[in-house]
Amino acid sequence: MSNFSTCKKCGAKLCQDDIAIYKKLILRTADEFLCIDCLAEYLGVSREAIEQKIRYFRESGTCALFR
Repeated sequence: MSNFSTCKKCGAKLCQDDIAIYKKLILRTADEFLCIDCLAEYLGVSREAIEQKIRYFRESGTCALFR
């Protein structure tokens, strides 16, 4: 069942950026998501690295997920 409101690992409330970056980096057609902290842990990177990618995609204007 689709869950667009909470992280599938920790249950944290998701924002649009959480959903967009998960779709961009993991699976475009996903219907369950990880929050930024859990996604960073899953990928083995820092939260700051994920936030930097979000800023990059938003500022580039080329990704429909971040418009």
